[in-house]
Amino acid sequence: MITVASLAPFLGGALVLGGIGVAVSRRRELLIRWCAWAVGVPLVTGAFWLGHPGTAAIAIVVGVIGVLEFGGLMRLAWVDRAVLAAAVTGVVLAAWLAPGEVLRALAIGALAVAAVPLLAGDADHGLRRLCAGLLGLAWLSVLAALVPLGASGLALFVAVSVADIVAYFAGQRLGGPRLSPLSPAKRWSGTLAGATAGLGTLAVLSALSWPMAIAVAVGGPAGDLLESMVKRGAQTKDAGQWLAGSGGLLDRIDSLLIALAVLLVLR
Repeated sequence: MITVASLAPFLGGALVLGGIGVAVSRRRELLIRWCAWAVGVPLVTGAFWLGHPGTAAIAIVVGVIGVLEFGGLMRLAWVDRAVLAAAVTGVVLAAWLAPGEVLRALAIGALAVAAVPLLAGDADHGLRRLCAGLLGLAWLSVLAALVPLGASGLALFVAVSVADIVAYFAGQRLGGPRLSPLSPAKRWSGTLAGATAGLGTLAVLSALSWPMAIAVAVGGPAGDLLESMVKRGAQTKDAGQWLAGSGGLLDRIDSLLIALAVLLVLR
């Protein structure tokens, strides 16, 4: 059984090796990304180290930020974003405090999201607001799965992150057919290389199982394409501009979200 303590040396070693690689490359954009990782990895690892309370706290923070970014992409009013953030928070809290009530929390959240445009009598944009809100709830509520998964959830995040990075650089180097019109820069070659690297990471972390493997190899790329579809609909490149080297938080966790959903289904 993997634990946060068993993962910590690997994460620290990866940061050190990454820092050396960035220093050798002398590329400013890579240095900015590494600095963001150097701050974020200890914070996330520390939260998981605290167990369910810490994991729930980080999931809520990430979920609320994700809602704000998603609401901006979908041009949702602040009341829609506030209700959606409360709904996602409620699902995460249920996963921590009342695991048997998660589906009920999801249903309540969906009703609350639907009530906002209905009570406003929004005939012009109500359907768009309703569909966007329900998509956001389904998409971001899977963060609640991090609470029961614990260290396995952290290992999944590490694996999909490694897969993303390898897919990006391998796709540029190897070229070949495009993965999807939704993301023209991504190639099948990069996706396959990233999946291989992700599975290798799971093996190194002693977290390799067939549900985890499918979550990384299939769920990760699917999550990236889903966010690309949302951003293309919004005609924007990034979900935000505040996270150094990554745009927004959704740009960093898009692969993790669908990977978590796939893992939930398979487990």
